[in-house]
Amino acid sequence: MKKVSLKKKLIRLFWATSTIPILVLSFYYFYNISVTLKKNTQELTSVSLMQMDNNLTIRLKSYEDLLFQIYTNDDVVAWVDRLDQKQNASVAKNQLRRYLRGLLNTKEYIKSITIITPKGLSITYNQLSASTYENSWMNSFSLTQEELYGKVSSDNQTHIFPTEYGTRFANEDYYLLHLAHRIIDYRNLNRENGIVIVSLDKEFLQSVCKVQAQDQEKSFNFIIDEAGRIIAYRQPEKIGKVLYGKGTSLDSKVEACKKFIREENLYEERYTSVWLYHDDSLGWDLVNVMDQGSLMKNLNNQIYLIIALSLLLLMVTVLLTLGVLDRLVDSVKMVVASMQKAREGDLKVRVETDKKMPVEIETIAVQFNDMLEKLETALKKEKKAGQMQRQAELKAMEAQINPHFLYNTLDTINWMAIDQDEFDISNAINSLATILRYAIADSSGEVFVRDEIDWLKKYIYLQQFRLKNNFTCSINVDPDVMDLRIHKLLLQPFVENSILHGFEGTKNNHVLEVSMCREGKELRILIRDNGKGMERHKLELIRRGIFGESDAASHIGMENAITRLQMYYGDDVKIEINSIEGSGTEVVLRIPT
Repeated sequence: MKKVSLKKKLIRLFWATSTIPILVLSFYYFYNISVTLKKNTQELTSVSLMQMDNNLTIRLKSYEDLLFQIYTNDDVVAWVDRLDQKQNASVAKNQLRRYLRGLLNTKEYIKSITIITPKGLSITYNQLSASTYENSWMNSFSLTQEELYGKVSSDNQTHIFPTEYGTRFANEDYYLLHLAHRIIDYRNLNRENGIVIVSLDKEFLQSVCKVQAQDQEKSFNFIIDEAGRIIAYRQPEKIGKVLYGKGTSLDSKVEACKKFIREENLYEERYTSVWLYHDDSLGWDLVNVMDQGSLMKNLNNQIYLIIALSLLLLMVTVLLTLGVLDRLVDSVKMVVASMQKAREGDLKVRVETDKKMPVEIETIAVQFNDMLEKLETALKKEKKAGQMQRQAELKAMEAQINPHFLYNTLDTINWMAIDQDEFDISNAINSLATILRYAIADSSGEVFVRDEIDWLKKYIYLQQFRLKNNFTCSINVDPDVMDLRIHKLLLQPFVENSILHGFEGTKNNHVLEVSMCREGKELRILIRDNGKGMERHKLELIRRGIFGESDAASHIGMENAITRLQMYYGDDVKIEINSIEGSGTEVVLRIPT
């Protein structure tokens, strides 16, 4: 009877249970739901932002209608003329102020109504100061009164000035949105009659941004003006913050908003989604931020359910497989028993084969018996090699530090420092983690000059932190060398030598200078300090490459650095070291580009 291999039996079994099709369908189901939910969420958010934009347009239109009533009012034109011509000016001013007072409470969110005459006279009625005669926000406005008047009176358009800080009244800061239009006399359309400004509280735009009550914990909206400034946000102190410049692309705007939300630390970053809708007429961007954590948790629960079902299926498969493996166990035990005796030194043991033994195990047994015959002569050599290998592995394990363990530990300490408001310590730990990560990864590789300089700044920051800022450092790098490539960690030994040994024992104001520029086809690097310098005979030894006889522990790092430079660049690198005892040390490196 022809034997059937174990491989064929297992393949038939797994095909019979349909494990692979079930798993494929399950994960496809999960993937399809994820894509559909994401697409639906994006569509609903886009519709919501469009509705928010329509609501904003309608509500602004209602205030423009109020503005229209003022700037087309013949009485307003007459009162402004009398004020400028000083004809019963006090009566005209009182009449105009009573008129403004009557309009102030006609609509919600109006905090101030201001009229500026052609001769610069300002008449205001507002709720932002104890006096109704003074303009409470003009001194804080981004434009002067003359600039504001000139801009508004130059055309017949309604000008909308985005929200910015207005004034402080009753221990509260007020941020205002302004709508302005020139006053029109329909009897003489070209005549200059002054301007009118309606100032709305920040809550006007914030009310437009509000989402449904049940969504407020996981979603909110805010508005950014054409210049990239926040003009409506649930935290008023963020109003005025610039997120991006004018003319920024849509993708860059979204990334800038994500960075801002990430800095705000509102939601978990991986579950935070940001959508943006641009209003062409206003030039504003309406932004929605959504926390999709609960949605993703529900999807994760689906994954867990699929995994549970798969495990159940696997258990059933294993139980079925056990019936097939019963015949295999006895054969395996025979081989294992023989291997155990051979491991104990009995190289004359042999595995007996029989008809019940599967083809694969029989092949192993035959090969094992053959190898035992050859192994006896090489046992001593193998034992010695095994001992040497184990010793090497033990030494490697003793010397190994898991970088991920180190980074995770530093991150834990960092959060402990933040919890204690020790932000200097937190910055130092972050810099140290960056330094270690940079130094460990491909330490002999090449990087851009900008990356090496960024790393060097963090290293110097840690030295300043450790030495309590007992030295200052200036780093000057020409912009045109930033994209050149150099080997990593070339400058650190020279900088460290200046900080730890150059400044040691001196009391003057310690200064370290690092600069880079291009000279022809070479990159010139200068490291200079005003420390204690070196004795002449030690300097001469170092210039001749005799570091051991210089009897200076501080020169070990410099020796290694010079050796690396010569190894990387050969004779093309030029190294110049100058030092005056008591005045400082200067190192000049010229590296081919």
